[in-house]
Amino acid sequence: MHPRHRRRSARRFWTAVVAVLALPLTMLATGTTPAQAAAVQCSVDYKTNDWGSGFTADLTITNRGTDVINGWTLTYAYAGNQKLSNGWNGTWSQSGQTVTVQNATYNATIAAGAAVSTGGQFTYSGANAAPTSFAINGTTCAGAHQPPVTVLTSPVAGAVYSQGDAVPMAATAAAADSATITKIEFYDDTTLLGTDTTSPYTYSATGLAVGSHSLLAKAYDSLGASAPSTPVGITVASGPAVVAVPTQLGVQQGKTGTYDVKLSTQPSVNVTVATARASGNTGLSVTGGASLTFTPSNWNTAQKVTITANATGTGSAVFDSTATGHAKATVTVTELAASKVYDARFLDLYGKITNPASGYFSPEGIPYHSVETLIVEAPDQGHETTSEAYSYLLWLQAMYGKVTGDWTKFNGAWSIMEQYMIPTHADQPTNSFYNASKPATYAPEYDLPSQYPAALNTAVPVGTDPIAAELKTAYGTDDVYGMHWLQDVDNVYGYGNSPGKCEAGPTDTGPSYINTFQRGSQESVWETVPQPTCDAFKYGGTNGYLDLFTGDASYAKQWKYTDAPDADARAVQAAYWADVWAKEQGKGSDVSTTVGKAAKMGDYLRYSMYDKYFKKIGNCVGPTTCAAGTGKDASHYLMSWYYAWGGANDTSAGWAWRIGSSHTHGGYQNPLAAYALSSYADLKPKSATGQADWTKSLGRQIEFYRWLQSNEGAIAGGATNSWAGRYATPPTGTPTFYGMYYDEAPVYHDPPSNQWFGFQAWSMERVAEYYQQTGNAAAKTVLDKWVDWALSKTTVNPDGTYRIPSTLQWSGSPDTWNATTPGANAGLHVTVADYTNDVGVAAAYAKTLTYYADRSGDTEAATTAKALLDGMWSNYQDTLGIAVPETRTDYNRFDDAVYVPSGWTGKMPNGDTVNSSSTFISLRSFYKNDPNWSKIEGYLAGGAAPSFTYHRFWAQADIALAMGSYAELLE
Repeated sequence: MHPRHRRRSARRFWTAVVAVLALPLTMLATGTTPAQAAAVQCSVDYKTNDWGSGFTADLTITNRGTDVINGWTLTYAYAGNQKLSNGWNGTWSQSGQTVTVQNATYNATIAAGAAVSTGGQFTYSGANAAPTSFAINGTTCAGAHQPPVTVLTSPVAGAVYSQGDAVPMAATAAAADSATITKIEFYDDTTLLGTDTTSPYTYSATGLAVGSHSLLAKAYDSLGASAPSTPVGITVASGPAVVAVPTQLGVQQGKTGTYDVKLSTQPSVNVTVATARASGNTGLSVTGGASLTFTPSNWNTAQKVTITANATGTGSAVFDSTATGHAKATVTVTELAASKVYDARFLDLYGKITNPASGYFSPEGIPYHSVETLIVEAPDQGHETTSEAYSYLLWLQAMYGKVTGDWTKFNGAWSIMEQYMIPTHADQPTNSFYNASKPATYAPEYDLPSQYPAALNTAVPVGTDPIAAELKTAYGTDDVYGMHWLQDVDNVYGYGNSPGKCEAGPTDTGPSYINTFQRGSQESVWETVPQPTCDAFKYGGTNGYLDLFTGDASYAKQWKYTDAPDADARAVQAAYWADVWAKEQGKGSDVSTTVGKAAKMGDYLRYSMYDKYFKKIGNCVGPTTCAAGTGKDASHYLMSWYYAWGGANDTSAGWAWRIGSSHTHGGYQNPLAAYALSSYADLKPKSATGQADWTKSLGRQIEFYRWLQSNEGAIAGGATNSWAGRYATPPTGTPTFYGMYYDEAPVYHDPPSNQWFGFQAWSMERVAEYYQQTGNAAAKTVLDKWVDWALSKTTVNPDGTYRIPSTLQWSGSPDTWNATTPGANAGLHVTVADYTNDVGVAAAYAKTLTYYADRSGDTEAATTAKALLDGMWSNYQDTLGIAVPETRTDYNRFDDAVYVPSGWTGKMPNGDTVNSSSTFISLRSFYKNDPNWSKIEGYLAGGAAPSFTYHRFWAQADIALAMGSYAELLE
């Protein structure tokens, strides 16, 4: 599978199940040995990225037989002078014109119908013809039939139509391998609108509701292959309207910019559209297109309005384009300093992201995980969302305020997050019953989903919660102020757990709180049972979903939420920058109320610093023998993987619980947030000990990075206070950090949580921000070594394309931590297994280099940051943002079995059966209505691994933020 998503697909948080929590996570179990393949049947897909004197080759090997390929050697030959430079995902060699690739240890097995990817980099001169034949283990492979290429030619992206008017849809398609196109289907998101079987392929879409729509076409060929087009976003207005694209525009001093104007519907007589500045910066003026005439024949042909910036002004202005009988179009234009190319890029991408027709947001303004619906990662459907996405929205709007001076959007983003992602009192109604002296009842974590449910054990001592009382004193409520991590925005599953509701069902139109991961470190997203956060036993089995996870004598209807600390910390981080930037503009009061709420969120975020059951930190072995904590001795002062809380639905006879997490990951730490909450006055928590706790956490986090830093410079996995999630005895000689045990792959193992380079870039970016703001010497020590390592593993090609690390492999372990004389970790090593051009990770990496270069003066870091940003801008733009194709070999797991105990039966809200025969797709039958499903269906039947170009909200926001950060610090 694509390296980026192999890592992120397993990212998970853990939610409590019963009156008191059982949160499973532990170690990888061994699998069975596959049978030796009797004969090889295969196909090889070959793709290149060529820059004239060199190229990279990406090859996907698909097992088209019925037997496992257990170990493979790929051979093929070039006709020209192509010369191998290096390769990944296998051992590459070349003899003459013949190239040989031997499998790596981790991709040696190719199951029937599955695929693996490998790649290499070459130099050449002259022609660069593709190889004509490939062989696996000496057997020549058949060519893979390529699906048709489909393009939706009408409407154009961003078009606006009036309600009741027909939307003209048209598409072209080309089939491969002598096949012919048999039909084209036209869709509105996942709803089939109509079909055309003859060319030219058209459809007139009528009756589309007011709002945003994502339209696409899907072509089928005579060999049974099919493929959809790239979605096109449009808007249906309630009546005739003036249409302007884009709605956000940046113009540098002394230059001009333009936007397009047209009408949404055909008029019966000529219509004059007048454009003028309505408010704002007087240095911006209309110098062309102030009066435009549209006739009944040219009404939908765009005409341009030209805005000119003077030589000295800065700031935004609002321009209205108006016409009698039409809704006006409004465009915000921001005048930028003459040198601010990257701020102009920020506004360009910001405009694409926030354009309703692009499809990044729900009608409520909630950011989806991705524009595309068929995507399986930590969220198992693209129109779910995470607290991560909300936090990126906050950061994006903070940067918008910095560039434009408009802080209403930042405040509005916090309000949306507070309304929809922080449980209200109605969602957590029984916190007043919480007993801080008995926070939760112990249940062990097990290795495999098949070992669940895990029985509660009241005999295991648990510690006391030392912060509950002071939080109530500070904020006057028993309720917890933190985001739940996962939300089904369109209520696709149908639980209907929208804010203030419990299992309102499939007819509920609001966003629904849900959860997935629940059963051990080996449970991947492909093995989860989706469940509601408020379980009233309406769906699932007799006890709802509770008895799938926790064993108890009886079960009560209940609510439960899980917080993802990195997202809440990122929200604090965004608030810090909003406050800093607003104050620089003399507008600190504009954001002060929101910043105060961020301080409150940071106060509650301290729950992530505690052992899961508030046991003492350090050498904690044995559920009954590891001592219960008596206060702050249960705090490791790090950012753990989660904290969670829950309680009974019955408000008259309630109970409630809270837990922290024993598992800490290097990728989750956030020194910038810790610095803000400990040392920045506007973000000082109100609680009695909040500021002191964050002061200690700041130092502890920097020490943690130093302890986890490999000999080469990368940051290793993490540590745990509960070995195997059940306070087991770790292997003899396991290194420790303040008594917590080194865990190479903390939290999850399918795949290992320490492998994704994105965690490196995310986490080091926060260290770099802290260093840039303070000059902290300890942070610089970590960054100096990390940046040198990362730069040595980065390639920027002459055409601006790039390769950065993707999958990391680890060996050895760190020295036991000694704060006085830290060890050199000579025995802890990292290697890069494969590389990627992932745009989201590259943006986070570029931000890291930008903040580091600004404070340190490192010219190579600054140059590489610019090269990465320029490269993605020049090579990977499309109508929705910046994105690259991804081959998803992991999608062969749609048929993966989901463990359900024998005899357990239940129903999903849509009627899907839950029993011991369940699979990932059988619990999610809605996917079979997705326009992209045929790509998965073909792959599961033995076809080529599908390719997708995804537009993830977090990635697009991070790219925009990287442009803004570079503009601020290095431009």
